[in-house]
Amino acid sequence: MEYMIGRQAIVSRTEEVVAYELLFRTTQSPAWADVQDDVQATSNTIMHALSGFGTKSVMGRHRGFVNVDAELLMSDALEILPPSLFGLELLETMDITPQVIDRCRELKAKGYVLALDDHTYDPRFNELYDGVVSVVKIDMLETDLNALPAAMERLREYPVKLLAEKVDTTERYQECQRLGFDLFQGYVFSQPSVMKKRRWDGSASVIFKLMQQLTDDADLDEVERTIKESPPLVYKLLVLVNSISMGLRSKISSLRHAIVMIGLRQLRRWVQLAVFATDEDTCLNDPVMDLAAVRAVFLEELVKLTPLVRKDRHAPDEGYMIGILSILTKVFDISMEEILGNLHLPDEAIDALLRREGDYGRLLSLVELVENLEFEEAAERLEALEIPLLSVLDCQKKAYSWRFGV
Repeated sequence: MEYMIGRQAIVSRTEEVVAYELLFRTTQSPAWADVQDDVQATSNTIMHALSGFGTKSVMGRHRGFVNVDAELLMSDALEILPPSLFGLELLETMDITPQVIDRCRELKAKGYVLALDDHTYDPRFNELYDGVVSVVKIDMLETDLNALPAAMERLREYPVKLLAEKVDTTERYQECQRLGFDLFQGYVFSQPSVMKKRRWDGSASVIFKLMQQLTDDADLDEVERTIKESPPLVYKLLVLVNSISMGLRSKISSLRHAIVMIGLRQLRRWVQLAVFATDEDTCLNDPVMDLAAVRAVFLEELVKLTPLVRKDRHAPDEGYMIGILSILTKVFDISMEEILGNLHLPDEAIDALLRREGDYGRLLSLVELVENLEFEEAAERLEALEIPLLSVLDCQKKAYSWRFGV
């Protein structure tokens, strides 16, 4: 399984990239997506951008537009998206009811940029044209070109930018320039590019359990324990915090720290989106996930045997986080440097993960030796760390017991 997300550039009249449209993709074909459910497609796109790849990797410094239907528009989960980074494209299938208009005004007031997708002028949209929607996208393959100048003249009465989409030839681009479009999107500039990673889903049961706990105002300890049941969710949460909290002043030192930084309200929104995006048929019998879960708890328990705990009571939590992250090069087809580029970690965590240096790095190396049954070299490391072998094996037993209930 793989994460996939498409993106296509939106350019200005001077052909500078000003934004991207983020596209749901299920195949490596840039032009094809098997969309069977609009809400699930958009939710997957958002989840992949926020906590699969990270917004920096997907969009750089530009805004990303995502398609939303009425159900997602009205959902509080939508507000997990930082207004400074995302725009919302209202699908052409959406009924423009008074409730939808009020919701659009609310989102506009919160800083979101709204666009009408595949649109033709319609007086029923006047309330949205007038200061609520910022961009009107016109499909150049579906629009009657003879009626286009008159429709554009009507739209020019409002404070909106007009975007010509599906501009697929140089001749059509020149015609759109002549007509006075402000923005352009289409194959003449770039085909949609598809980004992919191996997909490592969280358990649907864990996601639903977490949603119930957040609905019931469960305490932080309970929420943290549930997230730990799914190693993929740990990594996704760390990427999420970095995605929606640009310019973090403090570095993420543990899973609990990440939960506190994002806050339970934003976490609830994220989980709601995860529910929308979940494929209940996802197969979770992945040995790599088992390895990650065991290694994380193994390292967490080992840290408790060292002076690290006397220096920082949160050190076991940091050990758990390092254990999870250390597996990800086996999961994604990217380097550890690229993985860490999506996160905001303390220097000691980076030293451990990149170079196996520092206190955490030495413990991580020890865990890897034990996993590989290299006990002779492990014994030498243990002597230097002044940790009894029986204590290490007890830590490993606890890790297996936690993961498999044995």
